[in-house]
Amino acid sequence: MSIPAAGLSGCATLDTMLGWVGFGEGATVQETPEALAMEGMADFNRGKYSAALKRFVEIKDRFPFSEVALLAELKAADSNYYMDKFNEAKILYEEFEANHPTNEAVPYVLFQIGMCYYSQIGTNDRDPGNAQNAVQAFGRLNRAYPQSPYFVEASARIRAARDFLAQHEFSVATFYLRIDEDKQAQGRLEYLLATYPEASITPRATELLAQLKSGKGIEKSWRRFVPTLSLPDWQTFTSAFGILPGGGSSGGTAKE
Repeated sequence: MSIPAAGLSGCATLDTMLGWVGFGEGATVQETPEALAMEGMADFNRGKYSAALKRFVEIKDRFPFSEVALLAELKAADSNYYMDKFNEAKILYEEFEANHPTNEAVPYVLFQIGMCYYSQIGTNDRDPGNAQNAVQAFGRLNRAYPQSPYFVEASARIRAARDFLAQHEFSVATFYLRIDEDKQAQGRLEYLLATYPEASITPRATELLAQLKSGKGIEKSWRRFVPTLSLPDWQTFTSAFGILPGGGSSGGTAKE
């Protein structure tokens, strides 16, 4: 997906920056921050993120007070993100938010912080920390900017991440059953149903909890059952927000 021309209020807009053709008087084309910005954007738009990142870092280092410095900060974060360097990207997005809290690009930045966590969600038997952090990050975006163009996609990704967390809880519960820790399993299932009542795994969790509470014991097939579950496609949740599955986001920019 394409990245929007995120606004840079208090400075020149991205469209203005990319439209500049005049450079500093007496400077060579290669030495101007505007030229570096255009070269960086050209590389970025061609998918040459490493080369683009070098241009943006050079602007930040050599021309921190130039009119394209804000652009360089934002696109350096984007370049890292598209190279799957999510931790590095998240740090840069957070720095942008801290340094420019009133900038009109902040909703996009908050969305991308959420995506840095979301993109690192693993299989359901791994540490659920990234899913939890993604829920918190997208939630913070939606609370602060409920009218942003990222609201629907962020909401759908919250639902997907919560579904993943419910699957993780179910996996832990079945693990306890396999080692004959029925009380621990019951506690995890009760927590799952109380915390994630909307999750796709809820019917299975309800059935298993009922068997545990019946006092009749659990079928051995449950003890051997290891669910093969993973992060669902976030687009399947968009119908809850008035968009049909597969219909695209309401302005989200990040890759799947």
